[in-house]
Amino acid sequence: MRVLDILGIAGPLRVLNPWELEDPSGRHLIHAGGYAAMPFGEAYPPLLDFVRAYLAGNRQLGLPQQSLSEWRAALAANLVTLLASVAPSHADSHVYFGNSGAEAVEAALKMARAARPRASTFINFARAYHGKTHGALALTPNEEYQGPFRPLAPDVITLPYGDADAFADALRRQADRICAVVIEPVQGEGGVIVPPDGYLRQVGVLAREHGVLVIADEIQTGLGRTGTWFASVAAGMDPDIITLAKPLGGGIVPVSATIARSAVYRALLPGLASKRHSTTFGGGSLAMAVALKSLELLVVEDLPHRSAVGGRYGLERLTAMARRFPNLVDSVRGAGMLFAVSLKPVVGFKVPGVSEEDVQTLAAALFLRELHLGGVHGCYSTNASRTARLTPPLNQPDDTLVEMFDRVEAVMERNPTPLSMLKRLPLPRMLKLARLALA
Repeated sequence: MRVLDILGIAGPLRVLNPWELEDPSGRHLIHAGGYAAMPFGEAYPPLLDFVRAYLAGNRQLGLPQQSLSEWRAALAANLVTLLASVAPSHADSHVYFGNSGAEAVEAALKMARAARPRASTFINFARAYHGKTHGALALTPNEEYQGPFRPLAPDVITLPYGDADAFADALRRQADRICAVVIEPVQGEGGVIVPPDGYLRQVGVLAREHGVLVIADEIQTGLGRTGTWFASVAAGMDPDIITLAKPLGGGIVPVSATIARSAVYRALLPGLASKRHSTTFGGGSLAMAVALKSLELLVVEDLPHRSAVGGRYGLERLTAMARRFPNLVDSVRGAGMLFAVSLKPVVGFKVPGVSEEDVQTLAAALFLRELHLGGVHGCYSTNASRTARLTPPLNQPDDTLVEMFDRVEAVMERNPTPLSMLKRLPLPRMLKLARLALA
């Protein structure tokens, strides 16, 4: 946020409609930010109308740990039914509700440990992102995040993402001590890294052969963002645990869900021991009601399909741009309405006193500034320094989506090299950025 503030693009932003924003200077922006947590854009009227009606007429507002909730029961039942419709082995699964993606991952780790008590090691993958709470942080192999907080919680084996042979070798050598593999079907914060065809299915098969649990982190990819309800299942994987969060709250409430097979769930939360893991606000009625309405809108508006169609169009546009501007764009990637643009470095040498990470980040930061000036609100990739992402609402109108990519292309036309973006940065802002990098 400090970098965005220095670059003059930190907001605040005013909502014009669900798909368009306005900055303090009056500039109109097409919404492609929100880190994949805004499936309907900002202030979507059907969702806001539901919230108003709920607050006006509903009195079931007690804390979830002290009262039953029809909203919670309905949301759990619908999530399990949705998952079982594509993964029948989950017909008897249970759902644990929390407030954030990191909480969902923490619950998944504890469920896995309870189900395999003699195995304490987890497998994760290079450039993965699973959160920054202590357990989730151990699975997020980024030195900037992990360094100050070691020793971290669980034993972790980090493998290259997309390398099935490396995964098979790790299981052959030490499957008896591996509790679970934690994997993103597409690495979102890693820069929208899509694994090779067949990889996820192979990981699932190998894990099952060795008795290792599979945790699919679908916090960013699930519920339509990548063009399917569950990206892991669509790729042939049958996870034991699935974590969901970002789109579930409709961009309004913080909520997460950890869906687990009955045997795995009950290993952590059986009978009178059901308080082994809990959270004060997880499963609160307001969050459950909004999440249930969000799920309904995702289904009724067929947003996974719309995401798939828009995703194909968007990736075609970005691929053409990458060919047209090879001195600016290193690569582009996409999975549904989850897009990434990796930039060439601003400078190709080491800058004294400035970390390589900060030098690499400069390209994405400048590109986000140019996108903002060109009328597009994008977002960083926290585990891919030179990568900017576009995560537009899944229900973005077709003409708005076309206009968004027209604006992205116009930005590249004005800035055919990374250095041209730096030259457009006013000197006072450039000096502030340098001071921050040297601090």
